[in-house]
Formats: sequence, structure tokens, C-alpha cells
Amino acid sequence: MSSLDTTSARHNEEEARGVTVTLIEDGIEPGTPAAPTLTDAARTPVNDGSVDAGPTGMRVTKRNGGVEPVDLNKIVNAIARASEGLLGVDPMRVATRTISALADGATTRELDELSIRTAAGLIVDEPNYSKLASRLLATIIDKEVRNQNIPWFSESVKVGYDEGIVSQEVYDFVEANAPELNAAINSDRDRHFEFFGLRTVYDRYLLRHPERRDVIETPQYFFLRVACGLVAGNDRGEFTGDVTEAVKFYDLMSSLAYLPSSPTLFNSGTTHSQMSSCYLLDSPPDSLEGIYKRYTDIAKLSKFAGGIGVAWHRIRSKGSLITGTNGLSNGIVPWLRTLDSSVAAVNQGGRRKGAACVYLESWHADIEDFLELRDNTGDHARRTHNLNIANWVPDLFMERVEKDWQWSLFDPKKVPQLTDLYGDDFRREYEKAETDGLFEKQIPARQLYSRMMRTLAQTGNGWMTFKDASNTKCNQTGSTNDDGSPRVVHLSNLCTEILEVTDQDNTAVCNLGSLNLGSYVDTNAQGDTVFDFARLGRVVRQVVPFLDRVIDINYYPTPEAEFSNNKWRPVGLGLMGLQDVFFKKGLAFDSNEAKALSEQISAHIYFHALWASTELAEVSGPHEAFDGTRAAKGELQFDMWMRDGKTVNVPTDLDWAELRGRISEHGLRNSLLIAIAPTATIASIAGCYECIEPQVSNLFKRETLSGEFMQINRYLVRELQARGLWDEKMISDIKKAEGSIQGVDRIPAELQEIYRTAWEIPQRQLIDMAADRGAFIDQSQSLNLFMETPTIGKLSSMYLHAWKAGLKTTYYLRSRAATKINKSTTGGAAPTPTAPTDGGAPAPTEKKTFTDDEAIACSLENPEACEACD
Repeated sequence: MSSLDTTSARHNEEEARGVTVTLIEDGIEPGTPAAPTLTDAARTPVNDGSVDAGPTGMRVTKRNGGVEPVDLNKIVNAIARASEGLLGVDPMRVATRTISALADGATTRELDELSIRTAAGLIVDEPNYSKLASRLLATIIDKEVRNQNIPWFSESVKVGYDEGIVSQEVYDFVEANAPELNAAINSDRDRHFEFFGLRTVYDRYLLRHPERRDVIETPQYFFLRVACGLVAGNDRGEFTGDVTEAVKFYDLMSSLAYLPSSPTLFNSGTTHSQMSSCYLLDSPPDSLEGIYKRYTDIAKLSKFAGGIGVAWHRIRSKGSLITGTNGLSNGIVPWLRTLDSSVAAVNQGGRRKGAACVYLESWHADIEDFLELRDNTGDHARRTHNLNIANWVPDLFMERVEKDWQWSLFDPKKVPQLTDLYGDDFRREYEKAETDGLFEKQIPARQLYSRMMRTLAQTGNGWMTFKDASNTKCNQTGSTNDDGSPRVVHLSNLCTEILEVTDQDNTAVCNLGSLNLGSYVDTNAQGDTVFDFARLGRVVRQVVPFLDRVIDINYYPTPEAEFSNNKWRPVGLGLMGLQDVFFKKGLAFDSNEAKALSEQISAHIYFHALWASTELAEVSGPHEAFDGTRAAKGELQFDMWMRDGKTVNVPTDLDWAELRGRISEHGLRNSLLIAIAPTATIASIAGCYECIEPQVSNLFKRETLSGEFMQINRYLVRELQARGLWDEKMISDIKKAEGSIQGVDRIPAELQEIYRTAWEIPQRQLIDMAADRGAFIDQSQSLNLFMETPTIGKLSSMYLHAWKAGLKTTYYLRSRAATKINKSTTGGAAPTPTAPTDGGAPAPTEKKTFTDDEAIACSLENPEACEACD
């Protein structure tokens, strides 16, 4: 394997700012304060012939501007120290490759970065090189911080406070408890990181000096700052900090057993403590003032890293009369074009661009134009390339698709009541509007459904989310508002895992965090690999109060968001690393044992989260809307699924009767508790697979600000090493197969079964597992579905099954990779991309025969074009 390209965008950026810390330089050990940083001019290499290039013929420029020969022994020794305990890692191999790629006169920082990239380039050969690269990077970070005379956590907070980054409350709390907090730092936990995770933390999460742009905190300081931000109180003085509580939460995060969502990691303890992940806004009123207020609200919410979901159901359709001007409306597309530009313009704290998803009900007369918004063809003046789009689908529509009936499209100006109804009430009013002839047009339901499927196939967007399931199985919709109007879930969020009531006075908010399930797998006294449910329960009860705490100390960009969050107090505890659990236990993702374990894990998380919420309610009282919830009537999430006819395996080792009694006696502090977010970024920090997803490939690329790196399934490598099968030919075979091991004859069949990719697992199994899990998820889950070569027929069948299974929402449709693993290093030709996605793909296979389920889709579109029946 050749090392990766030494060009580094992040490196160049930092060099331009004068970042000169080093891990290699003679006489400077990790943790030793160094001299002040110098400008680029002061570090210009000098070549006056006074310095001998030494045995390597290379020279390196030190931080003080001096030039000395490159000493291979120094490099080897530094890398060897970082390699301690890492089997299969060869420090000399890294050192010699680093030297061979080094330019004469390079700075010590460039040498350090090159050694990191060299180690990262060997990860495919041996996964432990990821740990080595991470340790080398950790040393650089440590020196970058200490070079600014920041030897302690408390000093890091002081620098941040002096620069206007850290809040007054956190500064005061840390000053008052500095000895205990400084002693709590466990720098050895930096060794838990994989390289990609630590690189992500360094590039995106650590606080930086506002002028020099050097980081002012190490990864461990970062975790403790986040913890202090959640216990130090706020400017309203609602509670005071507890140093023991802060240290316990720090221990959870630094051990990577649990991580809050990105906004909490970004902003906890800072002067702008916006720590919520998701904001859901009802459709604006159908007026100029209402629409522009919604634009403003979205910009404010997005500014501080909030993901946006917004409904657009109430805005009149194209051709509708505008009474004030006697003109005709241009429909929703021009308004969404404006929103598209606004979302792209709002940069979320300099870390990532704004993001939003727009939801539209399937009866809206502009639904066909809406489905074209993400198309890459057609009139670009009617396209939105930054917004995501999602269908808010009532059961009545899916029933008519099944029956091949007509579907009526309405102007919401004529039927404003439909937006605020679901279930039988919606059905009655919809059919009455049809009878009254209020529709703008009628089309076959299957025609519109096929257009939805085509949008998914072509763009991965136009997500299918189900209005009735989202409302009938929501704890918040248990009664009406005080004025008698219905409480309705009008949409989901940016990632389709949040389902909360919204209206013009309530902008729904959710605070997220995820358990790293792989860290709860252990070996018992008999040597068996087991899942530690007892520890899981303890951690759930510990983290729910921290999620709840965010509600009290959060910065709210709009009053509607603050009002709603304090009224309902929803949180979203999720999970990641389910695939890690299965790999550690040697289970195929869709095996019966894996399915049962997945359901059991979800049930335990739900039980203990509810219990923790009753404990909070016992002390602080239930949330103010509790009496109107389904839980107040004794109904839990799985009861709602069983009411709809689903068989649910409720674990009998949990005392649900006692829990119901506590809810009846004390209430719940939080109206909603469980939501499974995508966890793309925090899963990389934790070094685990994302949320509930199967792996996408055994071999894939990761991009960072410092370059592109290959990653390998470390569990697979260990299995193959144990069998003496891990060699250059095996690496080549897996690369040629684009990360799949199916058909690699040397690999035993049982391993091929366990290490299938998402493309090789039947999607019906993923949907059924999601439904089983869903009985214990009171919000929803970000469920991606995977299809290597999507067709309208296969998609139609798949989403019909998702609806029938009772799912509330689905997320992206993933198709074949747009960028495959480059085969040039193995002598093969580069593959041709077929359809957009960000996942991997298995080796090409012979054309499969279609299942009965796929053939059902033939009745959902024009029979002459039925791809499932070819």
C-alpha cells in the first residue's frame, strides 16, 4: 500500500496561521511547555551551507527557525513510543515512508503531519495504524495547547473566557472547583480514539483562539468543558453546579460510552449555549407576513447549529386567487427557492452550512412540482439544491394506492382544515371535500406514488413519512389544546427521527444524545461475549437528567422554541454501534438472535429512560402538559403499537407494572424520551458504526480536512488474522470487490454471512427490525434503506411494506456509490458510478430474480413499464 497524498488542506491552513507545534523536535517531549509560536517568516528554511544534511540528505526546520539534519532515529523513537501496545504496527515502516515523502527544509510540524498521514495510509494493512495515527495527532494537539501556556483544564477555560468564548457561569464554576476538575482529567483516554474520530474532534469541535485559530483545549479538556456547561447553571440562576456530577458525566463521554449530539458538543459551556439539535416549525400562515417571519425564524434557529424541519402545507397552490391583488399565486416553488438560498447562506457557527427539510402533504395541489425540486434536469429556476424534501403521507393515500383508486389534489386555501386532522377525522373531511368538488385535479393514486418512487430513485430524497402513524402513536397527541383545537404532529425534522406537536405558537425542539452500544459488550466469567444490560440501564438513568438539563440552560433563538420546549420537555436518547454489537457477538445482522437482541436493547433503553423521567418528575414535577398526554392515561409506546394490531415482545425481566405505577403517581418530566438519530459525526468520534445501520462496506474511504483515508472493518481483519487469511491477496480481493467479501472463496461461509453489507441484507429485514424496535421508540428513527440498483417496482413494494409494518418515518434511499474505491493500486480499472449516494457497494453480481414482494409493485405503475416484471 502506498501512503496517501501528503497534500493537506488543514495543514496548509494552519501553517498560514503560524502553527508550529511538533511532536518530533529534539528535546521536546509531549506535555512540556514550549517556546512561543513563530511566524512563517521566522521559520523560513535557511540554506547557507552551514548545516550538514546528515545521512538522510534531508534537513528539517525547527520552531525557532534553526535547521538541523533529519535524524531517522528520533523519528523512529517518537513513533515507537506512540506504538506501545499496538500489535502489528512497525514504527520503522512509518518512519522510512515519512522520510521518503519529506521535502528538504520542511518544518517539524510538516514532518509530524506527514507521519500521521503515513500511519493513516497503512490502516488497510493493519487497523492498529489507526490508533497510531490517533496517538501521534493527540501529541500534536497537546503541544499546540501547551505552547500557549495552557497546562491545565482550568487555564484552558480561563483563556476561552478571556477571549469571549466560554460563558461566565462555566468560568466561575471552574474557578471555584479548579483542583478537583484538573485532577479529573485522564489524558490516557485519548488512546480510546480511532484516527478518524480524533481528527474530527480536532478539525471541528475543539475551541480555537479567535485570532490565532490554534486550539485552546485538548480532547479531554473538551469533554470536561461540555460536562461543566451542563452542570454550571445559567444566567437565570436556575441551579448551581455539582463538581461530582460534572466529573461523572465527563467520565461517560471520555470513555466514549455516551455522547451528546453535535450542537451540545459545539456549544456547551460557551457564550452561545444553543445545544439543541432539531427545530420543527409548523407551516407558515398563508400570508406574506407569515412566510417572511418563517424565513427569519429559520435563519435564527439555523445560525447556532440547529437542523430545521419545516412544513409548507398551508401555503396556497399555483393558480390560487390572491384576493388582495386579484392576481394568481405562483404556488409554493418560488417561496421554497427563497428558503433554499437563505438556508445555504446561514453558516452554522463556521462549522457547517445550514440544513433544512421541507414537508408537504400528499393532497397539496403543488405536490408534483414539489417532487421535482431536487431533480438535476429541467428548469433550474424551479429547483432547490440545498433543501431536502419529504412526503407527509396519510393512510388514505396508501390505501388508494393499493386499491388503484383516484386521488384528489386540493388548494389548502379551500380546505385549510385538512392540515390539522389525522386518522378518521382527516378521512371524513377529505372525502367530504371530494364530494363537494373542491379539488383542483384528480389523478390515479398510483401515478403520484410512482412519481414519489422515481424521486427517491433518482435523488435519494423525497423521504416517505407517514402522517397517521406519527400522530396516533405520539404521546403528545393524547388530547386537544385548551381552546379545543387538535394537537397535531405536522412534520418530522431534518433527519426524520423527531415527531412533536407544532403550531404557530410552538416550535418543537429536541435535544439529542446517543449510547455507544459496542461499549456495553463484555466477556463474562465463562468466557462468553455478553451484552451488559445492567450497565446500560445505569447509564440511561444517568444521562436522561443531562438531556433534560439542556432544556433549562439552553439558548433559544426564538420565543416559540423556548415556550414549546419548556412546556413539553422532550428529549431524544438514541443509540449507535448496533452493528458493533453484532460483530462482537458474531451475529449476522438479520439473524433471529440479532433481531431479538435489537428489540431487547430498545426495550431496556425505553424502560430506564421512563424510569429516570419519573425520578425527575418526583423532584421537579411533571412537564406542564403531562395531564393531556397518552402516558397520563396509562398508555405507553408499545401499547399504541399493539392497539394497531402489532405483536410486541415486551421483556418480562423489567417491572413494567411498577413503572406504570410511578408514572401514575409522579408523572413524567419529559413528554418524549427516545429518538434514534443518524449519529454520522458522533459515531465517528466514538469509533463505532452509525446508529442502527448495518455496515455499508468492509472497505471504504473517509474524508477529513487533512485528506482522504481508507478504512477497513477491523472486526473482519481480526477474524481473518486469527485464521491466517489476512494477506496482500486478501486485501486485493476485497478492494476488487468494492468492500464486499461475498464470493471470496478463501473466506469461510459463516464469516461471509456475518460480514455482509447493507446492500446484501434484504431490506424487508431492516424494515421489520425497525418496526420491532419502534414499539419502544416514542419518537422515531432515522431509517436509511439500501438498494444497489433501484427500480420503481422494487421501491414501490419496499415502501408499501414499510407503511404496512407501522413505521412512522423513513430517511434516505441509498443507492450505488457515486465514488467507488479506486482499484488502480490493484491493477483493476476504476469503476463507473451509477447512482448518487455516500455509501459503498458490493461486487457486481448476476441479475437477480425478483421476489413476490417486488412483483407486487407491477400493479402500482403502468404495466408496460413495470421493471419488476422484466
